[in-house]
Amino acid sequence: MVKEFSEHGYWAIILGGSSGLGLASAKKLAAHGMNICVVHRNSRVELEEISKEFEVIKGFGVEMVSFNIDVTSAEKRSDMMTELAATIGLENKVRCLVHSIAKGNLKPMVSEEKAVLGNDDFLITMQNMAFSLYDWTKAVFEAGLFAEDARVISFTSQGSSQAIENYAAVSAAKAALEAISRSIALELAPHGIRANCIQAGVTDTRSLRMIPGFEQLKTHSINRNPFKKLTLPEDVANVVYLLCKDEASWINGAIIPVNGGES
Repeated sequence: MVKEFSEHGYWAIILGGSSGLGLASAKKLAAHGMNICVVHRNSRVELEEISKEFEVIKGFGVEMVSFNIDVTSAEKRSDMMTELAATIGLENKVRCLVHSIAKGNLKPMVSEEKAVLGNDDFLITMQNMAFSLYDWTKAVFEAGLFAEDARVISFTSQGSSQAIENYAAVSAAKAALEAISRSIALELAPHGIRANCIQAGVTDTRSLRMIPGFEQLKTHSINRNPFKKLTLPEDVANVVYLLCKDEASWINGAIIPVNGGES
């Protein structure tokens, strides 16, 4: 396997890189020689299993650091930037920032049995799944850690434009995420930064299994997919890798479907 990123000393910051699409992306980039910084939020019980995944990443012969912090904390983010800058050094730079945060509320708008969606639920979901993209892009930019040709990549879903039951807060966050990504693509382009969203097909991750009725979503997606199967995390990670290559430098401000034709 060609490790084309290793000769440049590139780093990737993966927000939400301990599972799902983020972890798959971290592994794919590491396999091609990119050093990895994973930002995640997990309990002590979960850390033992996650540490095994991190060892797999290190097994590709790259540098790897992780920070178990709240991505919405400005203080934690600032402290991490200082530590990461010391780790990376002056020569190496961040080639890509991958946003894979999946912390959101999945409550109905109307129910007699369950708690219903409130304003706070929207705020928490938007802060984690949308606004944090800008917060982290701004933090890396102001720290001077981006490479001259850098990529900001985030994961959206068809729910950004399609109503799905119990998905209202996440749907709003995904729509906002896409809007923020487009603005980053416009305003940071003069600084060599490209920003794109990957609209992944239905993928059997822990985040999907939190959605009420996810089994029906899986069945529906398989039935309408030309290949009659779900999107895999590795399918999405492959496109993250492609977007990080030199040849992808002219892709900017796009929403890229990665679903095998499901949509």
